[in-house]
Amino acid sequence: MSLQFDRFSDETSSKKHTPLIVLPIFAVTLFVSALLLFAIQPYFSKLVLPKLGGSPGVWSVAMIFFQSVLLLGYAYAHLLTRFAGIQYAVAIHGLVLAAAFLFLPLGIANGWETPPETGQEFWLIGLFGVSIGVPFFAVAANAPLLQAWFSKSGHPHAEDPYFLYGASNIGSFFSLYIYILLIEPNFTLSNQAILWTGGYTILLVGILLCSSYLLPRLNPASMAFLSLPEQANHRQPLENLTVAQKAFIVGIAAIPSGLTVAVTAFISIDLASAPFLWVIPLSLFLLTFVLSFRKSPPISLKFLSNVFPWVLIIATFVIFFTPTPNIVGSLILILLCFFLAALFCHTLLYSRRPDARQLTSFYFWMSLGGVIGGVFAGLIAPRVFDWVAEFPLLMLAVIFLLPYKRKTSVKSLLTGLVIGIGLAALLSFALQSEFSSTLLKRSHVLVLLIGMVTIAAFVQLRSQSAALSLLIAAIPLAITSLHLGNNMYSERSFFGVIKVNSSSDGQHRLMLHGTTVHGVTHESAFTPEVGQGAPEALSYYHQSGEMAEVLRAARENSGGQINRGAIVGLGTGSFLCHSKPKESWTFFEIDKAVIDIASNPSYFRFITDCAPDARQVLGDARLTLAYEPDRHFDFMLIDAFSSDSIPVHLMTLEALNIYFSKLAPNGLLAMHISNRHLELESILAAIAEQEGLAIRSAQFERDKTERARKIFPAKTVVLAKTDEQLGPLSSDPRWKKVASGGTLPWTDDYSDIIGAILRHQLRNPDPS
Repeated sequence: MSLQFDRFSDETSSKKHTPLIVLPIFAVTLFVSALLLFAIQPYFSKLVLPKLGGSPGVWSVAMIFFQSVLLLGYAYAHLLTRFAGIQYAVAIHGLVLAAAFLFLPLGIANGWETPPETGQEFWLIGLFGVSIGVPFFAVAANAPLLQAWFSKSGHPHAEDPYFLYGASNIGSFFSLYIYILLIEPNFTLSNQAILWTGGYTILLVGILLCSSYLLPRLNPASMAFLSLPEQANHRQPLENLTVAQKAFIVGIAAIPSGLTVAVTAFISIDLASAPFLWVIPLSLFLLTFVLSFRKSPPISLKFLSNVFPWVLIIATFVIFFTPTPNIVGSLILILLCFFLAALFCHTLLYSRRPDARQLTSFYFWMSLGGVIGGVFAGLIAPRVFDWVAEFPLLMLAVIFLLPYKRKTSVKSLLTGLVIGIGLAALLSFALQSEFSSTLLKRSHVLVLLIGMVTIAAFVQLRSQSAALSLLIAAIPLAITSLHLGNNMYSERSFFGVIKVNSSSDGQHRLMLHGTTVHGVTHESAFTPEVGQGAPEALSYYHQSGEMAEVLRAARENSGGQINRGAIVGLGTGSFLCHSKPKESWTFFEIDKAVIDIASNPSYFRFITDCAPDARQVLGDARLTLAYEPDRHFDFMLIDAFSSDSIPVHLMTLEALNIYFSKLAPNGLLAMHISNRHLELESILAAIAEQEGLAIRSAQFERDKTERARKIFPAKTVVLAKTDEQLGPLSSDPRWKKVASGGTLPWTDDYSDIIGAILRHQLRNPDPS
């Protein structure tokens, strides 16, 4: 039964006397709501990151959770505005907001301290759900609810309240940078939880003010919203749209949502893995809402549709050529491509918005698309593809939206689709032939790929279906390019993409996580005539290297031979080749994919030849070390960094206390802290000063000859309980004393990534 709406006795005078403060109250409340909604995301993700080794996959799964709960919040808001009058709506939402208080201050729920060895994605979703699901749900529903309430306020702008969604996203945009620049460096995690609780209280006051304005305008008999007939525009209500049209809205929303997760994975794995790099794609995603959800978008839909084919050319070049020497330039280009693609989708989405009466329903379908895109990029793609294929696929999907800039028949598009699939099949067959595999080089395939995308960009100016055929036909070229060249093996896990590559000169074999080398062996190790005996440890682990010297000092402390050694972070396992007979070694590794590759003698022989009996412990070292006997190890090496993203929880005061509790009284702790983005030395120095530990740091110079042999300098810090236990390192001029310089020690409750980045830039150490 349709609701009957009350009217003002004098509608014109009511509009004139609508208080001017109404819009600011609603706008500020939406701003605070959005601020809290996106402040909870980096806070809780940071709280959870230690549980899974700082993997960027944590953020991808977090995005899926937040999108899913956002969908539930939008569905709840839609049902509330559709079936409940304002009195009931305010009362019900008040109960939901009050229930969220039972979960404050925010924290990890009891019983969720230890993750499983497999299925980490689903465990994370459960952890997020029981810990912050209710507060996030309560805040997520506010955006559509408050906009729907404002549309009934009688304000002159009430007939088209969608601009408030763009305004609320300004709060979301700023919350991310406020968190990183102001909150994280200055507040502990426990204090951040208190701050969020305070912000939540302010939000409740704002919602109370909004509802107190609307409640007096009730029809007591129906308890329904006031609705002014002249506010209704002539857009078609969403309920009258066909299933295909609803699917269109879902599809448009899915692409930028999936792209946000996909581009974060791409830049973290294939370009650079700077801390909190995920903030940039998410903030750009929010900025596109700010720019597109307004009556006069600053960038027109026509301009975006005309420019996007050329954007696709740039994206193709960066994705498949991956010019690593210019990481900053590649990063800027790929983020620009992502931004324009998301802006095009959201501008198109806004152009298809229904009238204000169907606002909450519109947001529901839009949110459903966001969840679908996030699930594809965050859960499905990592299990299906062994590289970040979801990013180029979603960029390509935008092409399917371009026909909406002009009249292109469905028949024409289907024809282009069929022709494209046929050409792709023929090209795939040709590329797999023996003739092609013998003559074709990766550079040839990439030039052909760029050429076809460029031609498609020109062709689409006249024929969208022909351009579609060319782009679909280019897909086999993109796939083929990944299997040509230096790539020997690639495996994708929750923790990233691990590759085994051959060097450009064919002399060495490398394990890579993103752009960071995790171990190197000489190809001669696999030659029957030469490959006899233990392979030589190269890269950071050479016998003349810093970590090898710490091991020799530990042996001197133990009378020439250690009894037990521990390595946190396996890599290729090359450091195990420094072991001696009768020494017992244990390595702790969080990623099973790394263990599988390092243990396979067809890829690397360090484990099989040097320490086949080494004990392996799978899981996060901070958790698994707790089960080891106290004072058990004579030497411990912490080398668990995945690319340049550091597991912060392995560098805190509490972590070092665990390490020393497992070390023998005269044991040595070595920490490999080479990093292209962060200065970490002073953090360890601050902990050493607080705990009264002896500390030294070294990074040996390497000449061009050594670098050509893949022998790299390694920034290494060694810690012991006294200077005497450092042995020869205490008097070696290459091993320098380290001071904190005022840097605060990191704890489980406090860390400052931005400070570490700034110190790195100011001190400008050798980035190699």
